[in-house]
Amino acid sequence: MVQQLRRMTARFAPVDLTADIAALPPNERQALARLVDASKVFDALFLRQVWAGNETLLLSLVGDRSELGQARLRYFLINKGPWSRLDHDEPFIPGVPAKPPQANFYPAATKEDVEAWLKALSAAERARATGFFTTIRRGPDGRLTAVPYSLEYQGELGRVASLLREAAALTSQPTLRRYLESRADALLTNDYYASDVAWMELDASIEPTIGPYEVYEDEWFNYKAAFEAFITIRDDAETARLARFGSELQEIENNLPIDPKFRNPKLGAMAPIRVVNTVFSSGDANKGVQTAAFNLPNDERVIAEKGSKRVMLKNNQEAKFRMVLQPIARVALSTRDQANVTFEAFFTHILMHELMHGLGPHNITVGGRATTVRQELKETYSAIEEAKADVSGLFALQFLVDRGKLDKALGATMYTTYLASMFRSIRFGINEAHGRGVAMQLNYFLDNGGVAVAPDGTFAVNPDRIRQNVVDLTRDIMTLQAVGGHDDARQMIERLAVVRPPVQAVLDRLADVPVDIAPRFVTAAQLLDGDAR
Repeated sequence: MVQQLRRMTARFAPVDLTADIAALPPNERQALARLVDASKVFDALFLRQVWAGNETLLLSLVGDRSELGQARLRYFLINKGPWSRLDHDEPFIPGVPAKPPQANFYPAATKEDVEAWLKALSAAERARATGFFTTIRRGPDGRLTAVPYSLEYQGELGRVASLLREAAALTSQPTLRRYLESRADALLTNDYYASDVAWMELDASIEPTIGPYEVYEDEWFNYKAAFEAFITIRDDAETARLARFGSELQEIENNLPIDPKFRNPKLGAMAPIRVVNTVFSSGDANKGVQTAAFNLPNDERVIAEKGSKRVMLKNNQEAKFRMVLQPIARVALSTRDQANVTFEAFFTHILMHELMHGLGPHNITVGGRATTVRQELKETYSAIEEAKADVSGLFALQFLVDRGKLDKALGATMYTTYLASMFRSIRFGINEAHGRGVAMQLNYFLDNGGVAVAPDGTFAVNPDRIRQNVVDLTRDIMTLQAVGGHDDARQMIERLAVVRPPVQAVLDRLADVPVDIAPRFVTAAQLLDGDAR
């Protein structure tokens, strides 16, 4: 069992993540140290959100000094729980239950019970109950009720808010101070709108993202947000280089291959892009496979008014490309296509993936009722949305290449680089939203000629078909989102989100290639060692 756990752990290649903080004055370094301290609280809080038994189990693992106990502890910390996220959430510690799809956001009840309760609520009550920032619990009378995060996690959020205010008092950067103060207020009031706006307007050398955001852990409905933190340093040169993409978004939206009535004639006024290097991440941001980039906030009100911000984690991406993607390409791709796998294409497509989360349908009307894609697609939303961002990201890059906005060389490298990256993502597991979404795309391309399998088992892009495949799949997914097609989404996932034999054969040959990275936050450790408090 020890050797098996070590093999499972070895799929995550240890990598030292560093960020250059030499230019930060002492007060900003102290503020940065407070943010790292605040972020550490979210690791424990996220454990509780995943499963009520996580904290007790962790304590028992810490106390077990045996070789087996330490192997279990290491893998537990990578997965943030006793289930292997790369292995269909199979438990790797005896005696634990199956991973609860509802996480710890709902009480002991069936999904059908919760759905029936939601349907009986008034519109205002239902909005609160299905919102990002409430858990569902049973009151003293046994009835279901929505409990705000500010009450459910009162102790931890009070500690985080205090540290954020300390950091705000130390920094001399006005927009950073405003964000930290408003986010501290939000944690205690459960109203995140003002702090999301402040985060959109953040213009500082330190770029923190702190709070409840992604809904992947809520596999019942994709309603409930998990706590996470990214503490990063902005890369000014790379940020300036990529800023031009923001000005292209409306033109891309205007040319999406969907019925014009589904397009947004006026995107949010702001679409900031930040290239950053990670100092520290925690909670949902540091579980299993590491994040390469993200697109936030998820509040549709803020997106409608301000757009959304795309944050590129450059040092994460460089480590993934070096440790994972290049070795995958040497196994999975034809010799011809291996030469067309580049970091520039990898980096640029990840950026466009994040940009495309903000394009296409969001607020929709179904049966005369105003709603959102997220609400209508329910448990299918995350996989469909990830697939949309990926494939429409290829569409958008080709659109910009065709109009001379990007180098034509990218047209030769982006499809092959993405083909290698699809194998990278499928290895995350098709129980995970990104892996499931990628499996759907790869099978679509195989079925429609954009990708072919050679007799030797390697995969290659078919240049004559891939562009049309991308257009067609972008249209299919965005149209499904626009009409709120939950049943169609479920059928698409059932049909395409599978690992077929030729794909599995490649995955088998990748057994000795790491699946992802396991970051060691070197700069954060040095920062805390030198933080005199």
